[in-house]
Amino acid sequence: MESITIPTTDFARLLDKIENIGRKLEKPTPANPLTEVWLDIQETCSLLKISKRTLQSYRDNGILAFSQIGGKIYFRAQDIEEHLKSHYNKAFNKK
Repeated sequence: MESITIPTTDFARLLDKIENIGRKLEKPTPANPLTEVWLDIQETCSLLKISKRTLQSYRDNGILAFSQIGGKIYFRAQDIEEHLKSHYNKAFNKK
């Protein structure tokens, strides 16, 4: 078996880092700090392929709910999906 010799200070730092890793592993950390996905105006416009003005109209007319923090506006992805599902039209046959 081969042995490695390191200075005491380096060994102490190594032990300290291992202990820090152990403490971090013991802490329960949520996989996603937000339970919901929130999109800003640009992301929402890109997702729906609409203009900012159309999105403003959706907000003004109560079509999409939103949250505003300061000047920044956010939309819940779940609300967008529910709106799309509620306006879903099945294909029909023309005869």
